[in-house]
Amino acid sequence: MTSGNKIIAFQGAYGAYSDLACRGMHPEMKTLPCHTFEDTFATVHEGRARLAMIPIDNSVAGRVADIHHLLPNSNLHIIGEYFQRVDHHLLAIPGTRIEDLTHVHSHLHALPQCRNVIRELGLEPVVYGDTAAGAKMISDRNDHTQAAIASELAGKIYGLESLRANIEDAEHNTTRFLIMSQETDFPCLDNGDWVTSFVFKVRNVPAALYKAMGGFATNGVNMTKLESYMVDGNFYAVQFYAEIEGHLDEKSVQWAMEELNFFTSWVKIIGVFPANIFRQKQKISLLPASP
Repeated sequence: MTSGNKIIAFQGAYGAYSDLACRGMHPEMKTLPCHTFEDTFATVHEGRARLAMIPIDNSVAGRVADIHHLLPNSNLHIIGEYFQRVDHHLLAIPGTRIEDLTHVHSHLHALPQCRNVIRELGLEPVVYGDTAAGAKMISDRNDHTQAAIASELAGKIYGLESLRANIEDAEHNTTRFLIMSQETDFPCLDNGDWVTSFVFKVRNVPAALYKAMGGFATNGVNMTKLESYMVDGNFYAVQFYAEIEGHLDEKSVQWAMEELNFFTSWVKIIGVFPANIFRQKQKISLLPASP
């Protein structure tokens, strides 16, 4: 057993939403903050952590920048997913009155997610590296004119008072995380719901992407995510990150992947993992109401 066997790493400071997701998914494990996503991957490779918790997209802000570039070269595999509800709090030094505030500090994505409150209070938004680090800075400065937007957990860790809770504009504000490890063996197929994720590069021929996707349609495989990104600044060398519903051991998925391989330069499987129950709840919520 390595020293990192009971540790899960994340990017950011203690109290970040990634830290909150780690504690929600694996409360039995110790969380380890890392400066960058690359550092987070490295802690797993070096055995200082068994798992990495990586945000991939948010229901308001969209995909997390740089992740799609980093995943294929991380040499880690996705073994699970976790959906973390984002409940932003307006945090300040204990005893601060809202009318004393002049500035609010938070992450680039968190600030626009709370436009209504920021506008209502007439605060000057200041971009900070991440939500929890902003909260720590407010605690260190001990300035009653400054506030931070971060999680309730960050407030507790850094001794701040929550002046307002749940200040996000959108009630559905949720971040999806991927749990990654060095495990190389894909789990066996069972009766549950599965997700398969992969990256690929299509051949540089007309309609290559259209033809590559055709195999999923004809074999009844639902593709839930398809995102493109450039490689090395080359406008013609476009790669794709995709996720489908299904397991690699299912015949329909195997046939679809065979067609994909025919029209691509390469395909790399990044993960086969159980679908989180959150997915099923969302599907149910989208069903039309009974007459």
